[in-house]
Amino acid sequence: MFRRVRPKWPRPDNVRAFATTRVGGVGTGPFESFNLGRGCGDDEAVVAENRARFCAALPGPPGWVHQVHGIDVARREHFTADSPPRADAVVVFEPGWPCTVMTADCLPVLFCDVDGTRVGAAHAGWRGLAGGVLQATVDALDCEPASLMAWLGPAIGPAAFEVGDDVLEAFEARATAGLGSGPADVDPARHFRPAPTGDDGRRKWWCDLYGLARDTLAGAGVEHVFGGGYCTYTERERFFSYRRDGVTGRMAATIWLKPGGNH
Repeated sequence: MFRRVRPKWPRPDNVRAFATTRVGGVGTGPFESFNLGRGCGDDEAVVAENRARFCAALPGPPGWVHQVHGIDVARREHFTADSPPRADAVVVFEPGWPCTVMTADCLPVLFCDVDGTRVGAAHAGWRGLAGGVLQATVDALDCEPASLMAWLGPAIGPAAFEVGDDVLEAFEARATAGLGSGPADVDPARHFRPAPTGDDGRRKWWCDLYGLARDTLAGAGVEHVFGGGYCTYTERERFFSYRRDGVTGRMAATIWLKPGGNH
């Protein structure tokens, strides 16, 4: 059985969610062992077996999307496995339809409302965060943001995610435009710490995706945020990390409304 990270949050009884790890599959080498990603160099038959194990834990097809580090949100009921949409977030208002995103350092964010009537999943790397994917997901869930809760899944941690000025400038530009990553009086630069200067003499920063996501959600009106504190880069035995390994697998985070209502 593959290993899972289960969110610790006060979800309604009919909401189910988990994130996968790299443990419990049939892969070898850099993909050891539970790689769910196609197109990253792994054997397709191995990926198919891992995906079959993953699907067996769900009430229906997982709802893969073609992720492009953008901000588009798809309605889960409106697409099929044969034609996955280009999107970096998925929402659903009907039971039995999992919303799923894949990551290998980027931040997966799962959403549900307190009444258990809607759920969503977002793929939020720095480009998506700076672009507004979490705000777009909150909007697509079409309810009072204060009625939502969010869980921040496994991502690269703030002591390992080294970035250049372009990343800091992207968040500062969004804040200057009034589209900031948090409440109006919050400076996104507080989530960037100086890192050693690169060999080319350019400034480097340690970037806190979790902090940026929390500010973004607060700015969108989501008051109840859980999770965080993982690091895909340093927790080598537990998680895949593209930044660490280059050639590596992909993990999934998924959420759905349980058919039949209560647990």
